[in-house]
Amino acid sequence: MRICLVYDCLFPYTVGGAERWYRNLGERLAADGHEVTYLTLRQWKPGERAEVAGVRVVTAGPRMELYTESGRRRILPPLVFGAGVLWHLLRHGRSYDVVHTASFPYFSLLAAALVRSLGRFRLVVDWHEVWSRDYWREYLGPIGGRIGDAVQTLCLRVPQRAFCFSRLHERRLLAAPVNGDVTVLEGEYAGPLEPRDPVRAEPVVAFAGRHIPEKRVSALVPALALARERIPELRGEIYGDGPERGEVLRLRAEHGLDDVLDVPGRVEAERVERALARSLCMVLPSSREGYGLVVVEASAAGTPSIVVAGPDNAATGLIDEGENGYIAPSASAVDLAAAIERVHAEGQGLRDRTAAWFRANAERLSLSGSLDKVTDSYRSSSARR
Repeated sequence: MRICLVYDCLFPYTVGGAERWYRNLGERLAADGHEVTYLTLRQWKPGERAEVAGVRVVTAGPRMELYTESGRRRILPPLVFGAGVLWHLLRHGRSYDVVHTASFPYFSLLAAALVRSLGRFRLVVDWHEVWSRDYWREYLGPIGGRIGDAVQTLCLRVPQRAFCFSRLHERRLLAAPVNGDVTVLEGEYAGPLEPRDPVRAEPVVAFAGRHIPEKRVSALVPALALARERIPELRGEIYGDGPERGEVLRLRAEHGLDDVLDVPGRVEAERVERALARSLCMVLPSSREGYGLVVVEASAAGTPSIVVAGPDNAATGLIDEGENGYIAPSASAVDLAAAIERVHAEGQGLRDRTAAWFRANAERLSLSGSLDKVTDSYRSSSARR
């Protein structure tokens, strides 16, 4: 089949769960013998070429800064990308049997919907997140939030074959309702499914992810300082980069943690994997997660996770309390520190239960299973024209 994947980011030029998903999907489709085009914004330097094994990478817009200094998405790049997708599909839409796009940034989905009757392709949409009206208002303010919510609603009305990655967003799609069938893809884990025997933990709490407001990475710093009052040997390691990095460094100095909290920035994936494997726990204080892959990655190594309760945090669906971690009631220093102390008190027993949890859920959470569902859907009559 001839398949066009549409997303404005491409791993490893930008790093995130969606970027990894589309790169893995493209490589799998190409390996299965499909003709795959990856339509994206250019994120590499002039003169360079993006390489994805077996996939033709096509740019639908120039290199642009996607985020503001505060870590929020800029408005102009989605508009430019949407126009580029529209132009590409007007010229080449009939060359594809399937156009598979992320719902966000929404204008690329709307562009594909406009052209579909001309291109005669099936439209498949991944809903990594469905934002609530309250969250739109919080993110963009009263006026901008209403506009954002209206655009999202318009995208939901487009006839489509819909995928999502958590039960939270499945419920939101069905309640909206989305105009098409919905399938939950619970697996994004690409590592080995045979669980590793957990190594004995070092007294380290770890974070890995983008330093953006909704990740609330800075909340880990005062929590670490408070937990050290009960666990003096405790240290921290915070991996990743982003606009909140400066606040993390400021708080580290303010709490006198320069010698016990390592903030190395963005590092190679192998280093993060080793850090997760030997850590006491992985702490993800996010207010909003579409999935929470790092929870699964930590569990695969027998390392429990701490996440935070919240209406927009799908990562809580990956935690069975007392089996592979705990859900803190808030991101306050008191609540996070209490959860860290609880993991510390549980010791090796919790690590063994975490490894057992991964063993029991590995097939369900595997990337391979999700990719199988997607490729099957391309051939299904339920993928609406």
